[in-house]
Amino acid sequence: MLSLFKDKKRREVLFLSLSAAALAADFFDIAGLPIEAAWLAIILCGMPIIKEAAEGLLDGFSVKADLLVSIALIASVAIGEVFAAGEVAFIMALGEFLEERTAARARSGIERLAALSPVAARVVRGGAEEMTSAENVRAGDVLRVLAGETIAADGVIIRGRTTVDQSALTGEAMPADKEEGDPVFGGTVNRFGAFDMEASKDGKDSSIQRMIRLVEAADAGKAKIVGLADRWAAWIVGAALLAAVIAWLVSGQALRAVAILVVFCPCALVLATPAAIMAGIGNASKKGMLVREGDALERLSQVSIIAFDKTGTLTFGRPEVTRIFAAEPALGEKGLLELAASAELRSEHPLGKAVAEAYRKKFGAEPGQPDEFEALPGRGVRARLGKLTVLAGKKELMEEGGVELSDEARAFADSVGREGGTAVYIACLGRLAGALALEDRLRPTAASVVEAASKASIASALLTGDSEAAARRAAKEAGIGLVAADCLPEEKHEAVRAWQAKGERVCMVGDGINDAAALKAAHVGIAIGGIGSDIAIEAADIVLVGEDIGGLPHLIGLAGKTMKTIRFNIAASMLLNFIAIALAAAGLLSPALGALVHNAGSVAVILNSAALYTWGRAAKREPRRNAAEGPRFEREGLPE
Repeated sequence: MLSLFKDKKRREVLFLSLSAAALAADFFDIAGLPIEAAWLAIILCGMPIIKEAAEGLLDGFSVKADLLVSIALIASVAIGEVFAAGEVAFIMALGEFLEERTAARARSGIERLAALSPVAARVVRGGAEEMTSAENVRAGDVLRVLAGETIAADGVIIRGRTTVDQSALTGEAMPADKEEGDPVFGGTVNRFGAFDMEASKDGKDSSIQRMIRLVEAADAGKAKIVGLADRWAAWIVGAALLAAVIAWLVSGQALRAVAILVVFCPCALVLATPAAIMAGIGNASKKGMLVREGDALERLSQVSIIAFDKTGTLTFGRPEVTRIFAAEPALGEKGLLELAASAELRSEHPLGKAVAEAYRKKFGAEPGQPDEFEALPGRGVRARLGKLTVLAGKKELMEEGGVELSDEARAFADSVGREGGTAVYIACLGRLAGALALEDRLRPTAASVVEAASKASIASALLTGDSEAAARRAAKEAGIGLVAADCLPEEKHEAVRAWQAKGERVCMVGDGINDAAALKAAHVGIAIGGIGSDIAIEAADIVLVGEDIGGLPHLIGLAGKTMKTIRFNIAASMLLNFIAIALAAAGLLSPALGALVHNAGSVAVILNSAALYTWGRAAKREPRRNAAEGPRFEREGLPE
């Protein structure tokens, strides 16, 4: 029982339930108690409101909606209108409870991001290795990084070659092959082979640490929207007190003044936004979209630019064999793919796994096991299949093996590279057998999502850490005009900030750790939850549970419909208030009857908002600017 009262949410639900039962008992006269049961609602729901109002006044003279409610509660009790006081207290407490349920929640994304930071580094001094904390690494130190280890600092490889998984920073699906002279970044993972590097920055200034600081700064800088009733509280309180005093002086009846205070309480106004937001969140949840911030739908209805990450967001995020070039007609495409799949079967490289998977999907069988297998970091693989020695990898591997590349093979590889893909050469018995094209394919829904955004007068942009060629190809297929490739996390973050500095409202859609800072900085951040990293999800305002962005048009339409519902709720509640005030001033509404009128208005607001739960049409939005004019920023490159 004690744990129930320690849990704030459970305690509030209990208090609201008891208060509702007490008010019902009084209204239907079924309690048979010597005192009015509504006192329970006043104590459980009203006293916290009075306490908060008093604290606000004493601490900086802060005037909020709860001040008027407190005055109305005290005045109602003073003239014996206990039921009216209890009902007002219950409605206001219910509104506050709904707001809290849709408010921002404490999140652990920054802690999870920090967990990716390297802990230790292997520093080479005088030919000997010495383990030290990653934070103690200084620019100029020589570090040795073994296979599977996280790189401790940004720097340049001075000895060795390897393959590095940079997805944490760039979101790029393909691990990057590295050799002497190539840059490497702190927080990325060495997949194959050992190498020595010279740190170009201190460990505390590595790329992963800079990204953590960006996320923290963006989170602190995102302002929370103040409740409408609290925003207008000073005017509401002043108007209510003035109207009550005038009614009292003119009529000489304190009952009219109290009735005005009761009907002036912004009960329906308090419920107008949270009721609609909760219904909108429920609608989105049914479609597999989780709204994590209470005001996210409101902010989404205001966006003018939607910026997409590429890998894993617009695309599937994994390489697939899309084309086959067979140099040996007798071998054919089937024979070439079978040869390549068997050679790559034991490979841990994403490209090798994609080749083996392509064979399984195409022929429904498992590739043959190689008799011998050797991974060659940064170049490819060598395998023996019976008496056949097979090479699969880059042109450098072919040159090492004395394999001559035909003009047709080179042209095939060049065309694959121009489109942002990767070509894998296959050689057998010292002769070129063919080549495979591996690409990260665009999702089927990508183009329709971009088109829907355009119809809603929202411009689309692509911010990706992938190569220029891959970015251009994806943007062309999706119909996106603005492209920025080779973006590090801070560049995505700065692009979002630059657009918003020009007055644009940006929605960022991404799935990777490298998108976290941009998701935080954006007016609205949407993460792909099915395949996205936990850190991207924690940084976002909205999470798409599945692996597809096809639900975005519905989400955009829902945001617009939710705001229309909120505006209607506000207008209707204010109209009802004005009518009730006039009737109370004329002596036609008692405090108890005024509370019932308010109750009816609050119920109407809730019922109107509930219709959002079943809304399913794609809402149409009027263009905010001529579509022919295009967005208010340059269509090539990042904003100035």
